[in-house]
Amino acid sequence: METLEDFYGRRLPKERVPDVFVQQAETMPAFKKQGNSDICLRCGQKVDKATVLPTGNFYCRTCMVFGRLTSTSQLCYFPQAAFPKTQCLKWLGQLTPFQKEVSDGLVDGIAKGQNMLVHAVTGAGKTEMIYQAIASVIDKGGAVCVASPRVDVCIELDKRLRRDFSCPISLLHGESEAYQRSPLVIATTHQLMTFYRAFDLLIIDEVDAFPFVDNPSLYHAAKHAVTSDGVTVYLTATSTNALEKMVKKGELQKLHLARRFHANPLVVPKPIWQENVLKNMAKQRLPRTLHHHIKKQRQTAFPLLLFYPNIKEGQQFAKCLERHFPDEKIGFVSSRTENRLELVEAFRKQEITMLVSTTILERGVTFPCLDVFVIEAHHRLYTRSALVQIAGRVGRSMERPTGELLFFHAGLTKAIKQSIEEIKDMNKKGGF
Repeated sequence: METLEDFYGRRLPKERVPDVFVQQAETMPAFKKQGNSDICLRCGQKVDKATVLPTGNFYCRTCMVFGRLTSTSQLCYFPQAAFPKTQCLKWLGQLTPFQKEVSDGLVDGIAKGQNMLVHAVTGAGKTEMIYQAIASVIDKGGAVCVASPRVDVCIELDKRLRRDFSCPISLLHGESEAYQRSPLVIATTHQLMTFYRAFDLLIIDEVDAFPFVDNPSLYHAAKHAVTSDGVTVYLTATSTNALEKMVKKGELQKLHLARRFHANPLVVPKPIWQENVLKNMAKQRLPRTLHHHIKKQRQTAFPLLLFYPNIKEGQQFAKCLERHFPDEKIGFVSSRTENRLELVEAFRKQEITMLVSTTILERGVTFPCLDVFVIEAHHRLYTRSALVQIAGRVGRSMERPTGELLFFHAGLTKAIKQSIEEIKDMNKKGGF
């Protein structure tokens, strides 16, 4: 059952607030005038006056997933309140000197009210590096949100933070349970639209990922979810031009880490020419080169993650693998896979030995001792940042900091070349 406290720090349509609590809220129109335009307060976007209801009221289409706001709608805002002071960090692990430098920089920046960008290679241990920053705010009675564009990343973060922090934690995404007020919130970036001036610290992980990147409504939500003197920290392994411009303008302080936590270099992808994958699949076959490399890899018994650029053909590819490797346990996941989380967990436990995935698993997930093959690496969906992130799945564990990373392609694209160059450059910056 929702309590009044569960609404603190939130701004919601009046109809979503129990009548008994409405009088406790600050109410405001859902839209504001800006010149000749009407701006939605929730998502910050201009309203298309063509989106009109039979009543004559216009509405915002951009953020309808959180309930329709019309020109007569009211928003209810409940100011945030302090949490009890505490000591919330249970984690007893030790950071490397390089990680500690970033961690100390975050704590110092928060104390100064400085927004920051942490650009760290995949496998650098970004999650552990934010622990002291989170604790420094929560221990003083503040509120923290760790957000990510991807549900899978949020679920992974939730598991780790619940293990390492003693304070109440809420996980929010499209299919999660209702919000219960807590000093630490883990949420998809879309969920930020339901908060307003709520967080003293907002950490956005995988800030370069879809759907957050280049999405003005989500940037608006992030900006307004933070208190007036709050701090926003962006985490990424593949920075964007927009973020780098903010660094140059002095709007962000940049913290950089080019070494993985286990002090080994990033695994550099090996491009391998492979054409006619679809043509072979149509005949229930695998191309000879690809079949050879998969067969060779399976002799190692290390788990194999194979990326395929689209869903329909990826499903066909998984079935083709089942025919050619009947002794293997093979799965397929995409954004449409209803039991995706169960399949990912089965792969982590090695109950599935070969997993075919779209780019849904390009980031935010860790599997020990993994090898990765990217099929059709020349496909337009494989951007530079996507390929760097995919490459970052390999060599993340202390027990096996190396691994096999193959890009099967029918022509070296600019993205393939740039991703390999970026990985080599990060290794050079890391002292390798």
